[in-house]
Amino acid sequence: MEGAAMRIESAVTSISWIPSEAIKGLAMKLPFDKGVAHYDEPPPDVVEDLDELRRADRFRFANELRGWVELEGGRIVGHGQSGGGHIGSTTLKLGGRQATFAAVALPDLRPDPVVTGTEVTFVQTCGGRTGVPAPRRVRRAPFLQFSAPLAWTTLSLTIAADGSSRHELTGASPFPRHWVYDAQGKLSAKSGLIDFSTWFRRAFGKHSPWGDQDSPALATEVETALERQLSLQLMHGSAKPQVRKVKAGTVLTEQGAPGDELFLVLDGVVRIEVDGERIAEYGPGSLHGERAVLEGGRRTSTLSAVTACTLAVAAADQVDRAALVELSAGHRREERR
Repeated sequence: MEGAAMRIESAVTSISWIPSEAIKGLAMKLPFDKGVAHYDEPPPDVVEDLDELRRADRFRFANELRGWVELEGGRIVGHGQSGGGHIGSTTLKLGGRQATFAAVALPDLRPDPVVTGTEVTFVQTCGGRTGVPAPRRVRRAPFLQFSAPLAWTTLSLTIAADGSSRHELTGASPFPRHWVYDAQGKLSAKSGLIDFSTWFRRAFGKHSPWGDQDSPALATEVETALERQLSLQLMHGSAKPQVRKVKAGTVLTEQGAPGDELFLVLDGVVRIEVDGERIAEYGPGSLHGERAVLEGGRRTSTLSAVTACTLAVAAADQVDRAALVELSAGHRREERR
């Protein structure tokens, strides 16, 4: 019917999980390495059933933000949002027994949507405490407090009157890893950097969105499914790559220079430049350097660390050459400028 209202819906979801390289410090790694606690397998590329993932203990926290706007004559006349936090659990194994501890959710934070004549922006923060308290030093008696740090994400979702939508990871705890999925459930962005030490020391009380501050999130482009497959093969193969830590600003490869090493980003963000022009920034899971291996041993781009990075450095023969050819076809970034 002419003049009838039209409704536009969209969504964004984040999943927070603990990768194997995320825990720092021998004392903190020990329960994971001994099998008492567990790391998480990477979430899927496409999320079809968030509740099924929760029941399978595949994530620690999830933030699901859904929004809608109602239009009449091309004007926004109504809006609303739904969704909320999904809480995972922590399973501990002691001897032949195991116990599962539910995480503790904090209230979802939903400021009033920002409404203009052409779009509506929804914001939502979800998170809480992990299921098992962790000891930390404090400055007052008894000088030791058993309280798990807070983990969270803040998502924004903008729906426009023209039917388009966009989303962003605007804030997040520095631990664990956060992956972002679009309205179709497809992986669209990742948090680029884990800072376990800062999180373990400071993610309490006022140092969170439930206090007076959020932590800005550094989100990066998503690597290809092939890169995710190759990274698993590389890290779990018989010939282990060298793990290298570099400071922010370190130049890993220089355009035109010789080189045949492959770089897998385990943590942090790297930047690709061609002829001095910034092409893209990539985070954990991305694999770089294959074109020099395939095209005469000269680097076709400059690769540098935007943040402090942890990298797996591998020789060319540690990865199947046919896979490198396929990967290279998708990495001709300078030809798409």
